[in-house]
Amino acid sequence: MAEATAAKESPAPTPRLLERYRGSVIESLRQRFKYDNVMQVPRLKAIVLNVGLGEAIQNSKLLDAAAEELAAITGQKPVITRSRKAIANFRLRENQPIGCMVTLRNQRMYEFLDRLVNVALPRVRDFRGVSRNAFDGRGNYSLGLREQIIFPEVNFDKVEKIRGMNVTIVTTAKTDEEGRALLEGLGMPFRS
Repeated sequence: MAEATAAKESPAPTPRLLERYRGSVIESLRQRFKYDNVMQVPRLKAIVLNVGLGEAIQNSKLLDAAAEELAAITGQKPVITRSRKAIANFRLRENQPIGCMVTLRNQRMYEFLDRLVNVALPRVRDFRGVSRNAFDGRGNYSLGLREQIIFPEVNFDKVEKIRGMNVTIVTTAKTDEEGRALLEGLGMPFRS
């Protein structure tokens, strides 16, 4: 019984990207931007994955499949997003389920970013890097993926429909330049 309790209490291993951030990225950002305090150094706050499904209006089973795939990719149960207002031209009613999203923080956030940068993005056809200009002016970065099958967690045989997703990386950076430097330090493959 004591062995089982000891196994439960052992801390999870620190993600590789978090160790890299603490080991080299913090110091390089402090020197580059002349921060006085370590707490001024930008860091990751969250990663938000969003799958929008306009087709879910006609077929609600698509939403279940998308939620299942997003759960497999992130290791966390997605939240079903609903429409805010009715749009008659799209046959959309208010409060109708139209997508799903996951917000990752702490350990899962670093593990997902590591898998995204080192496993998933290199699997994209004709990949030459991600855009340097997809920052929002406050140091946050957004990235659109066209296929969910670039993640190895998704079983290709069970995929009914190829669908994309938006990935937003939320940072504490004040400017785009600081956010770009943070993501470069974490290994984000920007285009030259």
